[in-house]
Amino acid sequence: MILDASDLFEPWSMSGPGIAGVDEVGRGPLAGPVVAAAVVLDPNVSFEGLRDSKKLTAPARERLNGEIRARAVGIGVGRAEVEEIDQLNILQAALLAMQRAIAALPLAPRVVYVDGKQTPAIPMPAVAVVGGDGRVPAISAASIIAKVARDREMCAIALEYPEYGFDAHKGYATARHLAALGRYGPTPLHRRSFAPLRTWLEMGHPPGLPT
Repeated sequence: MILDASDLFEPWSMSGPGIAGVDEVGRGPLAGPVVAAAVVLDPNVSFEGLRDSKKLTAPARERLNGEIRARAVGIGVGRAEVEEIDQLNILQAALLAMQRAIAALPLAPRVVYVDGKQTPAIPMPAVAVVGGDGRVPAISAASIIAKVARDREMCAIALEYPEYGFDAHKGYATARHLAALGRYGPTPLHRRSFAPLRTWLEMGHPPGLPT
């Protein structure tokens, strides 16, 4: 069920056992999973500097990640693997990761706020909030949990594939990443349904990938 934000009382400030915030990280990269988090905050606990994870430095995200994990009422993390992204498409895979994150919560929320324009199919009311990671504290917290979890995983992957530099770009299409793809080809962690990989597989080595 999707509710309009106007149907809820003071939606941007609400937090507590009945309210979960959900966000995902990793829609854009060429490699790696998409990771989502669901967080239920204690309304009596505040976090200094809580905001959209993309607007935080890595040390600030790590600090807040630890504080949220120590003091939140509940946290759930879900993911969709590369194979699911290629099979379903990235939007459906992101929604699936959100479903899994909500299901992983230790308690069922009454209402779920989701960053963006769409909500996953879940058994409780959901509100899609554009820019929610900067407006709803629980979504900001979920953004941080998901970002730190995925970044740590990509750093671990970098140890297995050091020539790609996953620890630096986290799978996004940087010049270094594209150059590594042109030189070494895709790994099992690359999303074959994404351009330029899809074009590469369909037509051979395209001009957009340097040798």
